[in-house]
Amino acid sequence: MQDAFELAQQGGWPMIFLAMCSVAALTIIIERLVGLRRSRNIPPSIIDLLEVYHGEESAEAVMQACRHNGRPFARLIESLISSREMTHAQLQDTLNVSGRRQVERMERGLLVLEVVAGISPLIGLLGTVLGMVTVFNAISTYGLGDTQVLSDGISKALVTTVAGLSVAIPALAFHSYFSRRVESMAIEMQDRATHFMAKLQENTKTA
Repeated sequence: MQDAFELAQQGGWPMIFLAMCSVAALTIIIERLVGLRRSRNIPPSIIDLLEVYHGEESAEAVMQACRHNGRPFARLIESLISSREMTHAQLQDTLNVSGRRQVERMERGLLVLEVVAGISPLIGLLGTVLGMVTVFNAISTYGLGDTQVLSDGISKALVTTVAGLSVAIPALAFHSYFSRRVESMAIEMQDRATHFMAKLQENTKTA
């Protein structure tokens, strides 16, 4: 722990910003690991209700279950049932608009993770440049005889580079993983909602 603190001190003030980036990235990663579970966003209980949906007599029960659940897929189904008297084109528009809204909810925090992945190497590079400036200033002032000043500058350059990459690489990896996960769930939600929409319109016409 002490060695890590000493290395952070050697990195100078860019390490403060890298520490802030790492905390932000870690917070989002933990929150999204929990928030993007499939069972959380596409609840099996809602799927079961849609399988046995049989028209107006079950519409209110499904609506209440969706409102109580409040997850993205439940909200999507709720919007469809609320609009069940509309034409096919209007219902399709409702599905598209509501679907985009729910996808945006699932993507919460991913933009910040993307920004962290992008700027962390740049902050590390900035620290590298500042370290090299220190080295060249030391050379111009003391020549090549003061090895302590030279080693401090080089150490600062290396520490910030490593720290920047250490923050950026996991952030980029998790951003890619979460993006694919959101895309996969969005496709499943779209497919299930489209299937339910057909059943909804069939029951509405029958009624």
